[in-house]
This record gives sequence, structure tokens and C-alpha cells, in this order.
Amino acid sequence: MRKFIVTHTGTLKYGDVRMHKDLLRGKEMCIGGGYYEFDYISNRLLLSGESYDFGKPKWNYIDELKVPSSLQGLTILYEGQDIRSFVDVKFV
Repeated sequence: MRKFIVTHTGTLKYGDVRMHKDLLRGKEMCIGGGYYEFDYISNRLLLSGESYDFGKPKWNYIDELKVPSSLQGLTILYEGQDIRSFVDVKFV
């Protein structure tokens, strides 16, 4: 399934994995996650839902969300709301 997580360091990670924890590496910790899909027609990344194990992303735990530079140019929404209303975004 297409899942995403936010790590304790504020990194957005996503992939087609069985469980959200499969996106974690080494000593990373997760502060929430959910599901994603790309809307190429509207040039958006749609994030939604929550991880069964980690819950909804805890945006208030981080000051900045580090997003892969490959996603630059996309509008990123969580539950229909621009994530910039939750946290600053930095493309890395």
C-alpha cells in the first residue's frame, strides 16, 4: 500500500510498503503517518488517514517538514488542507 510517515526529525518518507514501520531506518522514530496518492492532473500530493501503529501526523512536534526535492512543485495536502498551514516545508 502507498503509505507515508513523518519521522521525529521532521522528514517525510513515503513508499509502497506493507506496514508504516517499513519506512523507518536505523534509530528513526515515527510521529505519525497515513496514506498518499499523486494527483498528476492537479499537480498535488494527497496525504490522508492515519497509521494504525503511529496515528495521525503530529505536525506540532516539528518546526519544519523536510520533503524530498523530487516533490518540489507539487501542492501537498493533508486531509484536504495545505500542509504549510501546519508546518514550514523545506525541500531537500
